[in-house]
Amino acid sequence: MIKQAIIPLAGLGTRMLPLTSVMPKELMPINGKPNLEYILEECLDAGVNEFIFIISKNKLSIKKYFYNDNFYKKIIKKKKDKRIIQEYKKIKKYKKMIKFVYQNTPKGTGDAVLKCQKLIKNKFFLMLLPDDLIIKQNCSKEMIKLHKITKGSVIATKRVERKTVSRWGILSLKNKKKSYFQIKDVIEKPSIKKAPSNFAIIGRYILSSKIFGEIKRLKPGQGGEIHITDAIKNLIHKNNNFYANIFKGKYLDCGTLRGYIDSGAQIYKGRK
Repeated sequence: MIKQAIIPLAGLGTRMLPLTSVMPKELMPINGKPNLEYILEECLDAGVNEFIFIISKNKLSIKKYFYNDNFYKKIIKKKKDKRIIQEYKKIKKYKKMIKFVYQNTPKGTGDAVLKCQKLIKNKFFLMLLPDDLIIKQNCSKEMIKLHKITKGSVIATKRVERKTVSRWGILSLKNKKKSYFQIKDVIEKPSIKKAPSNFAIIGRYILSSKIFGEIKRLKPGQGGEIHITDAIKNLIHKNNNFYANIFKGKYLDCGTLRGYIDSGAQIYKGRK
């Protein structure tokens, strides 16, 4: 069973400036609730109940969000507000499930994941990138179901317009079924001519603990960072089974100002 999820939160959030100069993008509210809580809810609904948050010393406000007990106790003592009491109980529940690790220098997602190695208990774990929200369908639950069938690693994917493939990690596929396929290769941001498909990676992964050893062998890649996709690519070439789950639902990109605004509108529209 997959019970643990890694959530990288140490990124600088430069695409969301100036808002992220005072607040981490993961705490910015979308329809009255922080982005990060949508991720936690998705995991809990999929049966995952242990979280490893990767933060930096510049994003300690994320930890404070879950450890602000004295503040809530003072407010509740004065106001007895049922809504605030309910929110505090929810945050306390989350706090018991979360462990924190630190990536103070931005060295890439691979480096961030490696810092979690000692906390991972089982052979497989879930990783979610909080910039990517998926609504109307639980993507993590779908992926765990596929993992149980295939016994392999799983990456979430969606079709993108051919003209946009150079913005994405693109999958080469084989043995395609209706809702999934086996991954033959991963090509990071290919040109239109070199893209093997228009199936793009989105921020949901079920990874084997073998990924840690592969990350340790990597040399810094583009931008001087350690990229998780390079480790995945190497494992695929070593005949480790990776499958792509063609997700159902609606994908929302919360990592840019335009995407953040659109995400709020979409979630609000879906709840009316």
